Formats: sequence, structure tokens, C-alpha cells
Amino acid sequence: MQDNRFDTPVTVRSPKSSDNQLLRGPQEASGFLLNNWPGKRSPKHRAALQACHDALSGDKPVMSARRALVAAAREADILVREAGAD
Repeated sequence: MQDNRFDTPVTVRSPKSSDNQLLRGPQEASGFLLNNWPGKRSPKHRAALQACHDALSGDKPVMSARRALVAAAREADILVREAGAD
């Protein structure tokens, strides 16, 4: 079984609390995308959800899911900028 964790976790602002949320892999990211996503579900959101599903099934690399998640989070303005982050 492959490692289903991002090399570098993605930190996003959580709309349901004042705390930031750390997403460590496609499973956590998928849950966030489905249950906690703020606002509109755009094509980038759908692409991130599909990329997470593909990574979990082993069809695509985990890094592809991370890139798609970062793109969607940037678009939604919930990506927390960190040193060394995308």
C-alpha cells in the first residue's frame, strides 16, 4: 500500500472555527472538501475532490491531489501562507 500523506501538509482557514486546519493527505483533504468547504464549489474544487479520490484509489500520485487542493484553496482564499508552502 502506498503512503497517502502529502510531503508537506496544507494549512487552510476553517470556516467553522477560528482555528486553521492542517490537511495531511488526500483523505483529510477530501473530507474537508466535502464537509467544510466555504462558499461556491467551483471547477477547481471539483478537480481537487477528483484528484483526492484518484490518489486514494492509487490512480494518481498524492502530489497531484496536493497541487489541486492548493489551487482550489487559493481560489477560495482560504490557503494559509507558510514558509516553504506552495
